[in-house]
Amino acid sequence: TRDSYQYLKARSSKLIEFEISAPDEVIHVKLNEPLYSWTIENLVKNAIDAMKGKGKLQVEIVKDQKFVHILVSDSGKGIPRHLFNTIFEPGYTSKKRGWGLGLSLAKRIIEDYHKGKIKVKHSEINKGTTMQISLRIL
Repeated sequence: TRDSYQYLKARSSKLIEFEISAPDEVIHVKLNEPLYSWTIENLVKNAIDAMKGKGKLQVEIVKDQKFVHILVSDSGKGIPRHLFNTIFEPGYTSKKRGWGLGLSLAKRIIEDYHKGKIKVKHSEINKGTTMQISLRIL
């Protein structure tokens, strides 16, 4: 997660304020690194698009007894509640360009391959969105 975060931060607009918070300990989960990294990249790029290249992007890693939760938050346009599940369907996009495959593929990578969960944790119109990935700790 830190590697993906650093990679994206170095290649993104300086108008985006990046922040990461994570425990110092290594958290072991079943992980395909390239697929997971692509998923984080997709969530971060979506967040940057939602902020139109300017705003605050936060990645937070929170551990509980059974799961590690990776939260990607932005200060962008937000997602209406009625679209929380629709955004993960193939072909759905709110962008002028794109195929609408990013979040549907992210969902398949996290849920089918990693046996985890991905969801919209919170969103408020014109205030931002928090996406959450949850993976079982080994």
